[in-house]
Parts: sequence; C-alpha cells; structure tokens
Amino acid sequence: MLGKTAGGLFWMFRSLERAENTARLIEAGFRIALTRSSDPASDWKSVIVTSAGQMGYEAKHDGYDSARVTDYLLRDGDNPSSVLSVMKSARDNARLVRTALTTEVWSAVNETWMLLTDVLKDPVPETDLPQVLATIRHQSALVRGALHGTMLRNDIYDFARLGTFVERADSTARIIDVKYYALLPAPSFVGSRMDNVQWETLLRSVSAHRSFRWATNGDYSAANIADFLILDRRMPRSLAFCAAQICDNLEYLAEEYGQETDSLTQARALKARLKDRDINTIFEEGLHEFLNSILTDTGRLGLQIEQDYRFNG
Repeated sequence: MLGKTAGGLFWMFRSLERAENTARLIEAGFRIALTRSSDPASDWKSVIVTSAGQMGYEAKHDGYDSARVTDYLLRDGDNPSSVLSVMKSARDNARLVRTALTTEVWSAVNETWMLLTDVLKDPVPETDLPQVLATIRHQSALVRGALHGTMLRNDIYDFARLGTFVERADSTARIIDVKYYALLPAPSFVGSRMDNVQWETLLRSVSAHRSFRWATNGDYSAANIADFLILDRRMPRSLAFCAAQICDNLEYLAEEYGQETDSLTQARALKARLKDRDINTIFEEGLHEFLNSILTDTGRLGLQIEQDYRFNG
C-alpha cells in the first residue's frame, strides 16, 4: 500500500476517535463539575490542560468557564483538535482514500461531517450539551460499525484500527488524568465519598459504568476503577486493551509485508508494561507520573508508525 494511503486511513480514524474522545473529555469535566461547585474555573481548566490545548486556549481567552471551554473544544476553528476541526480532517482523509473504503464507511463519515457541521454551527447552550455530546458519540459508533461490518480484514483495516487504538490509548490516559491530576480539591479527599463519586463519574463518561459493575461487583474504589480503566484487557477502552490491539494490528502488517518494524518493537514494550501489573504498584509509582509516561510512549509510537510506513513518502 502507498504510504500516503496508509497515512490517510490512520489519520482518518485517529480524527474520528479524537472527536468522540473530546466529547467524552468534556463530559468528564461537566459531570465532575456538577459534584463540586466551589471552583468551577479550576475544573474546566483541568479539561483544557488534559486536552493539551492550554496554550491555544489562553491565547484567546483570559478565564475558564463551561461556555468558553466547551466552545473551544467543540467548535473553534483555531483549535486543531476541536470536534469540528478533526471531523473536517477525517472527511478530508476519507476523500483521499475513498477508493480504499466501502460505500458504507464513506457514507457514514460524510453524513457524520454534515450532521455535526449543522449541530455545531452555533455555540451549544449548557442545557443542550449532554445531547450534543451523545450525538457525537453516536455518530462515531456508526462509522465504527460500518468499518467492522463491511471492510476486508487486510492492511486497509489494520491501518484504520491502528489510528483508532493509538488515539484511544492517548485519550483514556488523559481522561483518567482529568480526575487525578486536577480535580481533587485536596489530598484529604482521597478515598472519601467525593473521591469515589468522581471516579464513578469517569466510568460513566467512558460508557463503562455497567461493565465495571459486571466485572467487579460494583466496588467503586479508586484502585478498582483505575485497575479497570488501565489494566483490564476485557474493557475496550482500557490502556491494556488498546496496547494489545495495536500490537495485533502491527503484527498482522508485519506478517503481510514480511518485515517487523521498530513500531512493533515499541508496541510490544508498551503491551508488556501493562501486562501482569498490580494497580497498587502504579499508585506507588504515582498515577499522574505513570499516565504521563504512557502518553509519552503512545506519542512516540504514533510517530514511529508514520516513519515505518512512510506516511509522508
């Protein structure tokens, strides 16, 4: 496959996943802000910091509130990671690789772009925010369903899935970090009822509330929830699940192309970091520090995939 086509597929699905994950990140901040009203500006700043958008946001705004933060993350054309920006990127890349996609996948992406352009043409009132975020998640699921239901399991599919899981690993680490790094008011709250409510809120924000109850009998402790979102390979948004999927798709590509790559070596190392770990050792290491190292490794892996498969060649 041409590197340009591989890159178009990879970034098309990274962009689609980023749109959904930005919606989930906003929802995490929105729900947590509802449980703590003493310092909403700090809550919303943490969402921007975690989205890696602080510099761009502060170049345009001098304070943090729900209206400005959500508008920046959903609609702002100057923000390359806003939902509208990444959906435009996804559609542009879909047009670039149109001949590699089934009609169903192309139609799902194009319809998603048109719908979200309409839904986000004006600032979203806070009362409408939950419904708009649900629409973004729903449209992402439709594209993903079209991919699963109609595409051959070949290198086209592998590059699409690589984009999805590299982006998802990054997002899951960031969403957990919203909770741990910035939203807890003081160390004295760790393990308190407020702490556990906020962890439960994060489960709901990644659509994992019910599956967590099935997997753990619903013991909403910070350690159990962090273990589920980081190490449980049954959970499709956990870091361990994403790392395993990245490894699988890179191994399929290595088999198809007859060559193992540096990115596969890196992916195996990331998978090994998350296998047979105990969540208590991660807390002892420092959850924030651990998540930062995962973000660094994931970012490096994404760049290595681009180099190995000559996306710019």
